[in-house]
Amino acid sequence: MPGENLSRDEARERAELLSVEGYDVSLDLRSAVGDAPDGPRTFRSLTTIRFRSARPGASTFADLIAPSVTSVTLNGRALDPAEVFDGSRIALDGLAEDNVLVVDAQCAYSRTGEGMHRFVDPEDGEVYLYTQYEPADSRRVFANFEQPDLKARFVFEAQAPEGWTVWSNGAGGQEADGVWRFAPTEPISTYITCVVAGPYHYVTDSYTRTFDDGHKLEIPLGAMCRKGLARHFDADDVFLVTKQGLDFFHENFDFPYPFGKYDQAFVPEYNLGAMENPGLVTFREEYIYRGKVTQAAYERRANVILHEMAHMWFGDLVTMVWWDDLWLKESFADFMGSFSQAEATRFTNSWVTFANNRKAWAYRADQLPSTHPITADIRDLEDAKLNFDGITYAKGASVLKQLVAYVGRDAFLEGARRYFKRHAFGNTRLGDLLSVLEEVSGRDMATWSQSWLQTAGVNSLTPVATYDAGDRLTELAVVQEAAETHPELRPHRVAVGLYRNEAGALVRYARAEVDVEGPRTVVTELAGAERPDLILVNDDDLTYCKIRFDEGSLATLRAHLGDISDPLARALCWSALWNLTRDALMPARDFVALVLAHAGRESDIGVLQMLHSWAQSAVVHYAAPGWREEGGRLLAEGALHELRLAEPGSQHQLTWARFFAATATTGADFQLLEGLLAGSAKIDGLDVDQELRWALLEPLAAHGVVDESAIDAELARDDTASGKRHQVRCLAARPSQAVKAQAWAQVVESDALSNALAEATISGFNQPSQRALTAPYAPKYFEVIERVWAERSIQIGMDIVKGLFPGLQDDEATLAATDEWLTAHEDAAPALRRLVLEARDDLARTLRGQACDAAAAAV
Repeated sequence: MPGENLSRDEARERAELLSVEGYDVSLDLRSAVGDAPDGPRTFRSLTTIRFRSARPGASTFADLIAPSVTSVTLNGRALDPAEVFDGSRIALDGLAEDNVLVVDAQCAYSRTGEGMHRFVDPEDGEVYLYTQYEPADSRRVFANFEQPDLKARFVFEAQAPEGWTVWSNGAGGQEADGVWRFAPTEPISTYITCVVAGPYHYVTDSYTRTFDDGHKLEIPLGAMCRKGLARHFDADDVFLVTKQGLDFFHENFDFPYPFGKYDQAFVPEYNLGAMENPGLVTFREEYIYRGKVTQAAYERRANVILHEMAHMWFGDLVTMVWWDDLWLKESFADFMGSFSQAEATRFTNSWVTFANNRKAWAYRADQLPSTHPITADIRDLEDAKLNFDGITYAKGASVLKQLVAYVGRDAFLEGARRYFKRHAFGNTRLGDLLSVLEEVSGRDMATWSQSWLQTAGVNSLTPVATYDAGDRLTELAVVQEAAETHPELRPHRVAVGLYRNEAGALVRYARAEVDVEGPRTVVTELAGAERPDLILVNDDDLTYCKIRFDEGSLATLRAHLGDISDPLARALCWSALWNLTRDALMPARDFVALVLAHAGRESDIGVLQMLHSWAQSAVVHYAAPGWREEGGRLLAEGALHELRLAEPGSQHQLTWARFFAATATTGADFQLLEGLLAGSAKIDGLDVDQELRWALLEPLAAHGVVDESAIDAELARDDTASGKRHQVRCLAARPSQAVKAQAWAQVVESDALSNALAEATISGFNQPSQRALTAPYAPKYFEVIERVWAERSIQIGMDIVKGLFPGLQDDEATLAATDEWLTAHEDAAPALRRLVLEARDDLARTLRGQACDAAAAAV
């Protein structure tokens, strides 16, 4: 990635110098089809930028990453591309007060999901295009000033192959000359402009809302996917959630949706979950389900739809000045996604999912050596790319949930309304938000911000109880602790719940809210209560912390966790127990025992799926090596037991079937999987559809039960883009030295694979049952990663560096090798070092967990 970075200081200097009035961008996409050229496949990009300079005579630069530039003209003066274009920047000198820059370039189609991505559908040969830019890849499609605070109006036009449709942020269509032209946008940042083009299947609807003053808002709705997915596309449900979200945000934000139409494109080989391009939101097409899935999948999709919709206000209407304040959009969108989902859709338990799933992401990120304050120090674009993490999203959203408890819901929403009106179509920093929140709440937001937004780390809250002779609480205190590396103790608004066993159910019989301050806070309101079976700190999940238990509560959970009647309280307990396991305070085998004892009673399907993931991780990473085989066998036996008990045709049955396939280890397990594939074995109510077939086939491939011919035969049944990804994963999963060598070469030594197929290959390469087979690649990894980082795009570089780290070689030798690389490469790119440091921390945590589990076995 040489020369493609942009520093915060450079962006600040350019923003002080320039103001951008508008862009006219013309793209010729007819080259997307036809025979492949000898060199990179390119398209013509003709861009006109109108901008002002605060200092006539000054110099600056425009951004463009392209194989070649045909011409550059500044204020009618031709500039020699060979002199002014260096591959990523166009040098501009002698600026006037008012300037017009025209750049005619040949830009490259992408296979990495960055810029103008080109995908060929293996099912029918059709070509599909879409753009993805965040944080800084619009410069791969048109010349611009690539930073969020240089907003402008954009006018796009495109020529496309016959039979195609083209979409952009603004409304538009194909005119008499065959060119697709689109209405000017509102002032927006470069990274949220968008073009989608191809023979997409497109469905329409509309949203109408009449305001109190009689004004009527009409928003045309559209949703699209590849033609090959059209038969699976449940656009009605997408539109239902979309309309529910638009209702919710209009009722609470008091600022009408400002971007005209609302299209949603489900696109192939997408690196992200989705992207909030105003008027044209893009999603990964995996949110269109080809087979039976659980309600958790529909809940996840609805959450993403609402998350992106929240961005129309938080991020698109009001945008951060620089990526330091990325949280101003991502934390709010993550919070608002769950908030709106709970209040406006059928997914009323979204806060359970948030507590169990999203916060797990945050807890992990906040304990890595790369943890950072929510308001991060983003020096450049490489830093920005890596900060789309669990802190910026999930911790930030957790802190906002705590803020709502701190200032009150009404004050929080009124602050948001003032924020939108005050800064519409502009850019903001942290202080802009804090000032409106302080106005509406009367709270000292500076102190709150210092504790929650400007420091890193997660606190632990532990209940300490004393009782009198009559088994009543004499005192209940909450003890707050912090890691030595991040010793900040924070103010927490928490609820403390007391639970007891009543007729076979653990139910809450007392609750008190308290402001936890400092190392020890007494909950006076609960003094005199009967002795509880379980004390749950942070009941109702009001704050962001790691929950700990007293010994009595822990004993209750071991015996009765499944008896907790409230799904949120149950999810919080599961999350706390998993944190104990990751922190080497609970042996992995104990966590597995808890899952085997209680997961079968878990009613929330999303929580159950998370428990399955955690239980697998416990065995693969945190169990003592000598117990791994037994732990895996116990999980497979437990999964099969619950599979046979599950209601036929239920989502629980499907979830246990997938978990059984993922944990299968014995000959009998594999025989059942083969029988289910062949149709010779049946489980009443279990529909073995195509997606489930691939889930059953992968473990058979990984354990050498089936060969390449069986995998190819499955592809023949499912010769689609999805089927191809599954086939590539299964092929790379086979237990063969030659297979591993080929997979490594395809990913590391070649860039021929698309982003999606590279990801599938990496996934197949890493198999927990093949530690010995992949051991030779540990030293190779450290030999190649600096070269990979230098030569590949940042997205592919991240995928390789994270995906191929030898974390399954979980011993002190690998830890030492990692440390040696870090010591010898102190001058490596900071983003690369961060990824390696994070992987090293995961490995060290793995070894601590294994030691804890081994110690338990020795007792």
